[in-house]
Amino acid sequence: METTKSRMRIEDCRALIRDIPDFPKKGIVFKDITPLLRSPGAFQSVIDGIASEALQAGRPDIIACPEARGFIFGSALAYHLGIGFIPIRKPGKLPYATRSVQYDLEYGKDSVHMHVDAIEAGQRVLLIDDVLATGGTMAACASLVEGTGATVTACAFIVELDFLKGRERLGKHPTISLIHY
Repeated sequence: METTKSRMRIEDCRALIRDIPDFPKKGIVFKDITPLLRSPGAFQSVIDGIASEALQAGRPDIIACPEARGFIFGSALAYHLGIGFIPIRKPGKLPYATRSVQYDLEYGKDSVHMHVDAIEAGQRVLLIDDVLATGGTMAACASLVEGTGATVTACAFIVELDFLKGRERLGKHPTISLIHY
């Protein structure tokens, strides 16, 4: 069994991500991060790696991330940096009054929500999720955060699917990705 002291190189963490063909639908190759999460050394390495790169973009006051896998990395990173964590959720999942942003999907629309009092004007916010694909969800999260008067310091990801060009959709926001496909 791996101990918590055995951090891994990011290149070795990449080998723990497995391809699941035709999930969630035919033609898509899903990048499954669960083997990486199972490895204490790999999990610590990606949290340390994101923290190091995110701090270069400017120390955030708070971390916000979309459900569900973003919560895994966002909460660990918030703990690591000693700052707060804000969940960004799908409609109907938060108990208090929310603000929202709607965005386009390939076929239809979706929206992201956050409590109206989650972020204050002037705060510096780091956004994090597991995978950057087309960038639609993270662009909506950035818009949601900036609508409060806060600033997005960076958008961070463990994995980036370069061929989908999601980075372009994030525009002005510094984008951090540890592993590229």
